Amino acid sequence: MKKRSPPLAIVIGGIASLIIAMGIGRFSYTPILPILQAETGLTDSMAGYLASSNYLGYLLGALLANVCILRKDKLFSLRLYLIINIFTTLLMGSVQAISIWFILRFISGLTSGFVFVLASGIVLDALARYKRPTWSGLFYSGVGFGILLTGLIVPIADSFFGWNGAWVALGFIALAISIIVFLLLKEPIENKHVNRAVHKQDETITKQPALPWLIGAYGCEGIGYIVSATFLVALVQDIPDLSSFPSLSWIFVGAAAIPSCIIWALIARRWGNMVTLHFAFFTQMIGVILPVIFFNTYGALIGAFLFGATFMGITTLVVSEARALTVHRSGNIIGFATFIYGIGQMLGPTIAGWLIAASGSYHSSLIFASFTLLLAMVFLAVGQLRTRKFNKLILENEMLEG
Repeated sequence: MKKRSPPLAIVIGGIASLIIAMGIGRFSYTPILPILQAETGLTDSMAGYLASSNYLGYLLGALLANVCILRKDKLFSLRLYLIINIFTTLLMGSVQAISIWFILRFISGLTSGFVFVLASGIVLDALARYKRPTWSGLFYSGVGFGILLTGLIVPIADSFFGWNGAWVALGFIALAISIIVFLLLKEPIENKHVNRAVHKQDETITKQPALPWLIGAYGCEGIGYIVSATFLVALVQDIPDLSSFPSLSWIFVGAAAIPSCIIWALIARRWGNMVTLHFAFFTQMIGVILPVIFFNTYGALIGAFLFGATFMGITTLVVSEARALTVHRSGNIIGFATFIYGIGQMLGPTIAGWLIAASGSYHSSLIFASFTLLLAMVFLAVGQLRTRKFNKLILENEMLEG
């Protein structure tokens, strides 16, 4: 069994869990949304509220999952929430009451949050024990694979069975993929020597002036990225050349997201997290605004690709930088950053829905998202300036004391 690389099996199981909980459970709403609006009369503002209910659930799930991390039944909890998540997808195709949709999307978000945090904990702990930390990019590629899958399946299922069948088809596919999770995703055997090394950390508490600005930028990312993540396919449907296959844009998002975490980690190794974050935010801003400037096939697909290439990468970079700034309490800081990010995800679709309803165009929502991403870059720049001043002050004090 050891010859078959246990960490690889665990990573594959983790990828499968992200395909289900994130790619299908969380993000399948995007390619299905224009179909729902066309066939059920769902309004733009109501679509925004429905998306926000899912993100509220995700926010609560990610926060409450920290309690499960402290318990020994992480794997059982993950499997339980994964099955519930799958059934919410199946039930979305079985009912037509919007009030029930709100409940189902909330539960889907809640369980997605649980699964994402629990799977991350299991996989990343395993990679640390097996000394394979660089494999984390492979694990997070599961989100991209899931998005790619939904972009391919939704139009096919819709052509045969309508919007109901699209939800149900994705639900059964998720059920099949869950077999991989149950078979391969295991918690590694405790290694006392590794644990000693992991827990031997620098407890020195140092002030980090860049940290609140980093978290503020991450909150802006929550608002900025989620607008495209919610309304991209609906917007692309208005482009004549893509109106018959708007999910192609979502396929581009997924294809770009698959290798993105690995690529951004390699760039950060050369230039550092903060400089790389500026580049990632700028790239995402261009991707978001491009369909507004060039409202055609090229603008939409290139924009979708740039968006897909950045949204998971930014999360990876922020988490990495937060860990570097607060080694002794990284879990608490990352949890708080996720909370702020989650609030942004709740606000984004709601505000975008209002703007779309008021203007009659998706362009207003993308312009709003672009300005929010620009604000994130300003926050990062302020954080870097504060850090330089703080470090200069420390150096001057040390010279005076010396």
